[in-house]
Amino acid sequence: TDDSKASLDKLVNVLNGYPDTTIEVQGHTDSKRSEAYNQTLSVDRANVVSRYLGSNNLNASRVTIKGFGETIPKYDNGTADGRTQNRRVEFLISANEKMIAEAKKEASK
Repeated sequence: TDDSKASLDKLVNVLNGYPDTTIEVQGHTDSKRSEAYNQTLSVDRANVVSRYLGSNNLNASRVTIKGFGETIPKYDNGTADGRTQNRRVEFLISANEKMIAEAKKEASK
């Protein structure tokens, strides 16, 4: 959606200000289809977002993807609203090796 793209554009701007971070794009699904289908769908979902980030000047070498399928629901899959909310992409942003080494160096002063 346009709202999603606008949010991702803002995220790219923030992440480009912190080049020593890595980003894991995590795809999730509801439990309506088979486990195998949902696993594939979650990876596809994460890939689409990852490609969008890359097309907006986020260095692809910083990004990994992971699909969780239906294994980590945040909401009740027994309701339509819960299933809708479980169809999501989340981000795990962490320091890369360079940033960790610099932090350790600063901490030892």
